[in-house]
Amino acid sequence: MRVDFDPVAFHIFDWPVHWYGISYLVGFALAWGLGRYRASKPNSGWTGEQIDDWVFYVGLGVILGGRLGYIFFYNFSKFIDNPLILFRVWEGGMSFHGGLIGVMVALWFISRKYKKSYFETVDFMAPLVPLSLAAGRMGNFINGELWGKVTDLPWGMVFPAAGPEPRHPNPLYEAFLEGIVLFVIVWTFSSKPRPTMAVSGVFAIGYSVFRFMIEFVRVPDAHIGYLAFGWFTMGMLLSLPLFLVGVVLLYLAYRKPKGRH
Repeated sequence: MRVDFDPVAFHIFDWPVHWYGISYLVGFALAWGLGRYRASKPNSGWTGEQIDDWVFYVGLGVILGGRLGYIFFYNFSKFIDNPLILFRVWEGGMSFHGGLIGVMVALWFISRKYKKSYFETVDFMAPLVPLSLAAGRMGNFINGELWGKVTDLPWGMVFPAAGPEPRHPNPLYEAFLEGIVLFVIVWTFSSKPRPTMAVSGVFAIGYSVFRFMIEFVRVPDAHIGYLAFGWFTMGMLLSLPLFLVGVVLLYLAYRKPKGRH
């Protein structure tokens, strides 16, 4: 298969509407719908109206954090040469780790606004994220970016910008593992009462493990290359602290209080 889609879905008058932008709108819609569903459950601690309010703040955190993260983690030198690339989001270039930081800031604001503990808010939010990630990765796939290494596997795909050789379709790997599989894991885990921080911990560990694995067959950005050993990438580096945070959160969630046996 040749990954050669038109990145523009349609035009409104002379304004192009890109599939990449649509994928983000689909992601927000999925998170909003799942959030409303969770809020409707008894003792959820949240209302549907509060979830509606989330959409603006979390969406802002995703877009600003994701774009700033991509620029500063992956493309800072190009930003120095041309600061206007910060606003060219239709060309792709969003960082999950940057978006996560943006969302964490947004959730802090939401927690303050509704007088919730911070991790009460994060635990509620975590199961809503993976399917949104899957939608974003499908946008990457349509854009023909984030390709993997050359492969002779039967599902290898040709990304024209990378050359004529079939390659690992990394965006599809990420949509499946970081999106669908992680959603099933976190949603199922959160369906029963869990101690505070446990759901957040499972999400952080699950995402970081899947991302680290996929990075082995992903071609790093040409201007960054491998950071060490001929295989260690920026994506791996950014996933390691997230994994450690997840381990710490699970430890804090399940540690036994002093004096308890």
